[in-house]
Amino acid sequence: MADSFPFELVSPERLLVSEQVEAVVLPGSEGEMTIMAHHAPLMTTLKPGVIRVRGGAGAETRYLAFGGFADITPEGCTVLAEAAIPAEQFSRADLDARIAAVQAELDAAEDDHHRTKLEEFLSNLSHIESHINS
Repeated sequence: MADSFPFELVSPERLLVSEQVEAVVLPGSEGEMTIMAHHAPLMTTLKPGVIRVRGGAGAETRYLAFGGFADITPEGCTVLAEAAIPAEQFSRADLDARIAAVQAELDAAEDDHHRTKLEEFLSNLSHIESHINS
């Protein structure tokens, strides 16, 4: 059995997870990363994507996160998400609504930097599609 470590996933609305886990896969801004016990210290921003949490019994739970950052230490991992929700509670209609809102903001964007950020966010939302319920 792998060593466990404390993991917390916090959104502005609530604490979603606070438990001992064996591994966490995060959608880091530079790519997916797997966090395990005794990980080297690291802080990273998160892009919109899926956080996969493997508990002590080996069961995996998925959460959709829409940006944020992670603080990783040898003692544990804390994720502060801009928004997060258990994957099974997020529907295709929810995703379509988010995509439409970002597309409307993109259509109205006047600044190239803002437009580029919105295009990147829209691309990340499309990767979430395979992880939601229909």
